[in-house]
Amino acid sequence: MFHFFSKKYFLVDYLEGYTDIHNHILPGIDDGAKTPEESLEILSGFKDFGVTKFICTPHIMSGYYPNTSKSITTSLATLQKELKTKNINDFTIDIAAEHMVDPYFEELIDSKEYMSLNNDYILIEMSFLQESINLKQAVQKLNKLPLSPILAHPERYAFAHNKFKDYNYYKELGTFFQLNLLSLCNYYGPDVHKAALKLLDNKMYNFIGSDVHNIRQLKVLKEIKLPHKTIELLKPIIENTNYNFG
Repeated sequence: MFHFFSKKYFLVDYLEGYTDIHNHILPGIDDGAKTPEESLEILSGFKDFGVTKFICTPHIMSGYYPNTSKSITTSLATLQKELKTKNINDFTIDIAAEHMVDPYFEELIDSKEYMSLNNDYILIEMSFLQESINLKQAVQKLNKLPLSPILAHPERYAFAHNKFKDYNYYKELGTFFQLNLLSLCNYYGPDVHKAALKLLDNKMYNFIGSDVHNIRQLKVLKEIKLPHKTIELLKPIIENTNYNFG
């Protein structure tokens, strides 16, 4: 895939051995893969560029995706059964969740029914249209556990695009930032792309994730080409993700 005389380089050429900490590969559990067969197709696509380690993060979202540790574990077992049936043992798959910060989320914290990453981190998200009213309280509760919250795809929160100080505020609260790889092209639109590059330039990201839901998104990811400067900014974030979760 390397194009030595091109000014841009394929992103996936720098992802071999990467551990994907944000994805929706588990089958039939949220807006991601619908069947085990679809899950396997996505996994195979990742393997094409050397990604075989995953922490699956289905949504936990009151009223939409009321997942629990039981439902997530059951979905993983379904996928593992499909892998075993087809004698596929190329992948390392763990589970966590992407938690919507809604009023129900604080109940999850109090009851310790959340799904953490490596027992040290927890992936959280907000509505793209407005900040969660209980974000501060929820983050403070997490930090006391102690559990470090990772704010998923901050570049996608439209309400913060014209208020960069909001991002500084989220950092000061004690959140880590996770970049969606698809935000590095115009997949989510130019405003998200612009916000991602600004956050990247300001070295505000700690981790990266694919947030892949389907094979179509994976095909887009495979075609992303970036300038050398952007690649150099991404390298330490990729390394930090692998160091903490690999």
